[in-house]
Amino acid sequence: MPPEPTTEYDPTLGEKFIFVTGGVMSGLGKGITAASTGRLLANAGFDVTAVKVDPYLNVDAGTMNPYEHGEVYVLKDGGEVDLDLGNYERFLGIDMTSDHNVTTGKTYQSVIEAERAGDYLGKTVQIIPHVTDDIKRRIREAAEGTDVCIVEIGGTVGDIESMPFLESLRQFASEERDEDLLFMHVTLVPNSMNGEQKTKPTQHSVKELRSIGLQPDILVGRNEERLNTKTKTKIARFCDVSTDAVFSNPDVDDIYKVPLMVEDEGLDEYVMKRLGIDADAVPKADRSQRWRDLVTRERTGSVEIALVGKYGLEDAYMSIHEALKHAGIERKTDVDVLWVDADEMEEKHAERMESADGIIVPGGFGSRGAEGKIDAVRYARENDVPFLGLCLGFQMAVIEQARNVLGLDGAHSAEIDEDTPHPVIDILPEQKEIDDMGGTMRLGAHETQIEPATLAAEIYEADSCTERHRHRYEVNPEYIDELESGNMVFSGVSGRRMEILELEDHPFFLGTQFHPEFRSRPDRASPPFVSFLDAVMERNQAPDRTETDDDTETEATI
Repeated sequence: MPPEPTTEYDPTLGEKFIFVTGGVMSGLGKGITAASTGRLLANAGFDVTAVKVDPYLNVDAGTMNPYEHGEVYVLKDGGEVDLDLGNYERFLGIDMTSDHNVTTGKTYQSVIEAERAGDYLGKTVQIIPHVTDDIKRRIREAAEGTDVCIVEIGGTVGDIESMPFLESLRQFASEERDEDLLFMHVTLVPNSMNGEQKTKPTQHSVKELRSIGLQPDILVGRNEERLNTKTKTKIARFCDVSTDAVFSNPDVDDIYKVPLMVEDEGLDEYVMKRLGIDADAVPKADRSQRWRDLVTRERTGSVEIALVGKYGLEDAYMSIHEALKHAGIERKTDVDVLWVDADEMEEKHAERMESADGIIVPGGFGSRGAEGKIDAVRYARENDVPFLGLCLGFQMAVIEQARNVLGLDGAHSAEIDEDTPHPVIDILPEQKEIDDMGGTMRLGAHETQIEPATLAAEIYEADSCTERHRHRYEVNPEYIDELESGNMVFSGVSGRRMEILELEDHPFFLGTQFHPEFRSRPDRASPPFVSFLDAVMERNQAPDRTETDDDTETEATI
């Protein structure tokens, strides 16, 4: 992991801050609301960054179960972070670092290590001021050099684990001028059985926030529909804000449309006026319409992609879903993802995979579902179905080649089968003596050299690429010559490590040890995903392409 900053707390760092809190319940979409606000400010010409505060005791998200917490997103410096930082990178079009993710574990670890080193000169170390100063330091240093820093506080107001962070915000308010700080509170406005928009949960949430010493400047209500005038007036009256400061964030069919919705509500204009930066904004008529043009672009076709994994949860593979969506935007095509459970493929999901237009085997760890993933690779290879293998999917493709093409019976990964006679996938040499699990893998951005006149060279249109990694195992160097004796080519390498594989006699068969999905953006789709989609669309247009049966079950589609 990157070293911790050594500077002392400096209350002068940063320019303008927007603190985003959530009430009533988690999962309301305060991260998307915050990211959308940042997107609009960026459109207005401001340099915007973001910080995600996660109140859990984990130092980072690297050891968390994706089924419980969603995917682990990897930043360029190797930081393993909450998936919300992926949304910030995609919405703001920036590359963030681990400094932009503040956790309770990271903060407490730093304070305790400083105490053990004697840095506090014998003082009694307490939540206030030592922990709160560390929190404020981290936020301010992440904000340095930007116009606006948006800080999302994870969890829900009232959670005991969030209290040190909310206290830090209260202190911020006394250290900053009113025009340099803005508090945005996102709450649920549910409907009653007769369809009435109910404000009581919002009232109680704001009451809880005010009891901590924080008064929201802006309230954003989440509801299926826009908040009506009566609802906004009632919220304003009971929560001590003006009616103009109450905004709607209704449900949309695509999260990338949220900036358009809150822009229509005037949220960006209110924020800029409240922060005193409206006079410095690009005139509204001259602001970039690139985002609006992208997300409203007409789609002229659709495809279905089988995602063969072991976590039946969209959040566990969020970046892959988004990268497919980005490729679809670029090619004006809707991409529907069909969930295929690798553990139950033969019994329940084989037909879904066979009806799909393309197959992706994503990353992951552990033995569960491995055989199903290998079967999916074999199906794609033998039936000329466009295939994209990511990280573990890349390794499964190596194993499938070794077993079914080269005849190496029992070939496997040493991660899954320690006694395999042919460990074609083995642990990285530098990982052999490592005992700690957190932050110890090969992580972050690494450069890959690409062989000329290969599919990879065609995809990237360059002789190298830089993508993000997260793995402990690699192709065993002892088997590389044998693996390349057939139609498999390792077309991308990083030193002695194999990074990209492809099959010479296949319409599109690509595996990457890295995760190209982490660098994909709505306005800069990942090259492997775009090329994969091109191959899928070309296959669909083939005269002999069998139409998918309309009666194919779709209950498990995500």
